[in-house]
This record gives sequence, C-alpha cells and structure tokens, in this order.
Amino acid sequence: MAVNWLGLLSMGVFYLIVLGTGLWASRKSKREEKKCTGNRSEVTMVGGRDLNIWVSIFTMTATWVGGGYILGNAEVIYDPTRGLAWAVGPFATFLNLIVGGLFFIKPVRVKNYVTLMDLFQEKYGSTVTAILFIPSFFADIFWVACVLGALGGTVSVILDISSPLAVAVSAAVAVVYTLMGGLYSVAYTDVIQLSFMLLGLWFCVPFVLSSPSSAYLTETAVTKLYQEPWLGKLELADIGRWIDDVLILVLGGVCYQAFYQRVLATATVAQAQITCYVAAGLCIILGIPSLLIGAVAASTDWNQTTFGVPSPYEQGKAGIILPIALQYLCPPIISLVGVGALAAAVMSSIDSALLSAASQFARNIYKSIIHKKASEETILIVVKVSIVLIGVIGAVLAMATSSVHLFWILSGDVMYSVMCAQVMCVFFLPQRVNQYGACTGLVVGLLLRALVGEPLLGIPDLLPLPGDKIREDGLRVRLFPFRTAIMLITTGTIVLVSRLAVYLSEKRLLSGNVHRPVHCELLRPIHKDVDENDGLNKEQPHSPGSNEEVGKC
Repeated sequence: MAVNWLGLLSMGVFYLIVLGTGLWASRKSKREEKKCTGNRSEVTMVGGRDLNIWVSIFTMTATWVGGGYILGNAEVIYDPTRGLAWAVGPFATFLNLIVGGLFFIKPVRVKNYVTLMDLFQEKYGSTVTAILFIPSFFADIFWVACVLGALGGTVSVILDISSPLAVAVSAAVAVVYTLMGGLYSVAYTDVIQLSFMLLGLWFCVPFVLSSPSSAYLTETAVTKLYQEPWLGKLELADIGRWIDDVLILVLGGVCYQAFYQRVLATATVAQAQITCYVAAGLCIILGIPSLLIGAVAASTDWNQTTFGVPSPYEQGKAGIILPIALQYLCPPIISLVGVGALAAAVMSSIDSALLSAASQFARNIYKSIIHKKASEETILIVVKVSIVLIGVIGAVLAMATSSVHLFWILSGDVMYSVMCAQVMCVFFLPQRVNQYGACTGLVVGLLLRALVGEPLLGIPDLLPLPGDKIREDGLRVRLFPFRTAIMLITTGTIVLVSRLAVYLSEKRLLSGNVHRPVHCELLRPIHKDVDENDGLNKEQPHSPGSNEEVGKC
C-alpha cells in the first residue's frame, strides 16, 4: 500500500492548528507572568489559578480520554476472551473523577498547593519526597511512551508510514507547544483536541455500523458467529481480576499529578469539583464510539473485507483494532477523520504527562534539594529542559517496542500497587504516618509487586497466590486481585511501621522527629509582595475557606 498523501496532509493541518493554538496560549501565559507578583513558575505549572470553567472541563476530559483509553476500549470489547463485561474503562474513569471531586480536591486546593508532591514534602520533608517521587516520575514517562506507541500503531495502519516517524513528529509537536506556554498551552490545545475527538469519533460511528461486512450487533452480542459474543462473560472465579481492573483506574488515577494540575489551576474548590463531575460524564460519552467500533469489529467477517484472513485477533493485532476497523470498514475519507480524532486523543495525554512530570521535578526535587536558592528564571529553565528530556525518553521507548500494554503496566499498574497507599495515607491518615512508615511501605510494595512477577517484562512469578491457574504453555494466570492486596498490605505497613517508629522514639531508641509534619519554605503560597516581618503569620495553617478566592499566582 502506498503512502496516503491526503492523510498526511490532513494530519499536517491538524498539527498546525494545535501549534497555532499553543502559540496563542503562550502569549496569554506571558501576559500572566508580567502581572504576577509571586512565583512566576506557578503560571507555567498551574496557569495562575484562573482557568475558565469550560477550559478546565475540556482539559480534564482530554487528559483522561487519551490514546490508551480510546484504543483500549475497542481492544477489550473485540477480544473474544473478554468482551464488554471487561470493558471497565468508561465506568471506572467516571468513578475516578467523581471520587477525586468528592474526596481529593479540597485538601490540596484550600492550601493552594502546586503539585501532588507538595503534600508529601510538607509531611515528610524533601529527601523522603524525592524517593517517593521516583515511581511517579517514571510512571509519567511510561505514560508518554504508552500513548505515543498507540499513535504510532494507528498512523502506520491508516497512513502507511513508519511508526517511529509518527512517534517522533507527534512527540516534537507536543514538546514544542508545551514549552511555549506551560499549562495555558496544554489547556487550550486540549479544547481543540477534545473537539476533534468528540466530533471525529462520533462522525465515524454510523459508517462503521453500516458496513456490509458486519452482522447485526444485537445478534452477535449473544450468538457466536465469527467469534465469541462481544458481550463477554464474567465468571465467578474472575471477579477478583475484574475488581483489580476497576480499582486500578478508580484509585490509581488520583495518584497522577496531571489530575491535580488541573484542579489546582481552577479559581475555587467549587469550580474544581464541577470540572471533575462534568468531565466524568464526558468521558462516558467519548468512550461509547470506541466500544461500538470494537463490537462491530467482533461482528465482522474479515474475509469479506480487503483485510482478509486470518482475522486481526488471530494476527495479534487486537490492540490496534480501532484503526483497522476505520481503515477497512469505512470509506477512505472517513477513516482520515478517525485517525485525526485518535491523534487528538494521543496529543492531549502526552502534553499532560510532560508538564506534570517536569513540574514536580523542578519544584519538589531541583528547588528543594539540588538548588534551594534557585531563582524563578532558573526553575522555568529546569521545567523546559525536563519537558524536552521526558519527551525524548518517552519517544525512544515508544520506538523500542510496539507493546502499548507493556507501558500501561509500567505506568498504571505500578502507580496503583505502590503509590496509591502512599497517597491515601498522606491524605486521610496524616497524623498516623511518618517518613519511616512511608519509606518502608515503598520498599514492601515494590518487593511484593516484583515477587508476583510480570511475563511481559520477563519477571518470573515467584510468589504463588490463591486461585492461580497454570495454562498449557506453563504460564501462571492470576485470578486473585493481587494489585489491590499489595496496595492494602502497603497501607498497613506504612501505618504499623509509623506507629512502631513513634513507640521507639518515645523510648528514646530512635532519633529524629516522628511526631509532627515537616514544613517546607517552598510550600508557602506567594500571592503578593510581603516583607520578612510577615513570615510568622505565614507559618499559620490555612483555614479551609481562606484561600478559596486566592490564587492569582
């Protein structure tokens, strides 16, 4: 198949629109920096805390509805071993944003934090925070690699260009506009990208549904025609794995800085909560097209299409079934609209991960440990250099392997298994935990996850679990919800070791402060010019309503 030049032209136009929007937003960012009397770096990281509510809704939705979300929904429902019963993405993402809005926004918003790691830094100090930041930092890098890999596979199917080229170009575009305007560029380009996704995916659905090569969905939902029914089934023995899949998205999602970057960029707690609730509904709406396309693919006689046999599933291409369906079940022009929507989904996730990882590194590592007296200009330079490096590393990883699922495991799985317990403790049990418990919990979580193993990473499964099944090829199938179990064990470890540390300290067998949080100079929000005599007043904790309307840097 020859290179699809019309498709390349349409992709080029889309990227130019995104870059133009990013350039316009960067000018807004520079205007805000000039008005800023406090930390200029906060304009880059949280946009001056004055995002319009509609922009905040769009950027929150676009961040969660990425390439992995779109392609993953279609893959799961098309996979004859899973089906709709296992397509938990839309439902779990909806719950994630509702839970985040109800329980996680106010603690960070009323104190005007800038990053999620600010909580850890206030509680444990800079050194422990730097250790806890490592899993989060790599999770963002693997998130970038995951969505870039998804785009590479999509573009290679429809446009017939090499996957590495598509990855490199997309990464370069995302890095450039994120560099230009920070959160403003990311947020306003998300508006364009979400519009492309919403209109593009729903525009393609009628053409996919009317394909003459596909049977009626109502028939194939419960009847085995070309493969197992796409409704799927959930056996009693599989309940544990299903719960694990749901909780990875529901609770694992609140461990990402990208979530907090958006709620911290709003003007008030109420606006942040409304943003989450509306975005939750939009995530459902944007998940339906990929589910329908996956169901149609499961109802298609591929021998009647130019794809031929064996089917995509038999060729191991279930992960890119959505672009395959767009390519072979839609007219050529329509498939280009679909690939534009997918490119928009990927770009909206990449920029979020780039900025979130760079912000945390510059603020919580560089400023707090490496160079405590760094100026605002230096911090901004560190943010920009970090964005470039993270983008390059993510692109190289995406080019090194075609397995999107591999990077998803490295990002979402590890964040839930290891970091979720840390986040829960610092949010809801701050008086019962300390740095000794946090460090021990991190080691225990990583050790248990390594012992459980992961075939895709070549890590042997050394720890047998209840309900394990051995397949004919000798691989162990885990039916026990081990990720949730690791998270709960890690939580218990953090609390118990923290209590033990307090006991030993009281007996004077352990030195160091284990009773009260460590307050950091960095975490004092700067809203106006003050003299040094105001320092004592700023040490007082913020009352829940005092910062509701504060936050213009």
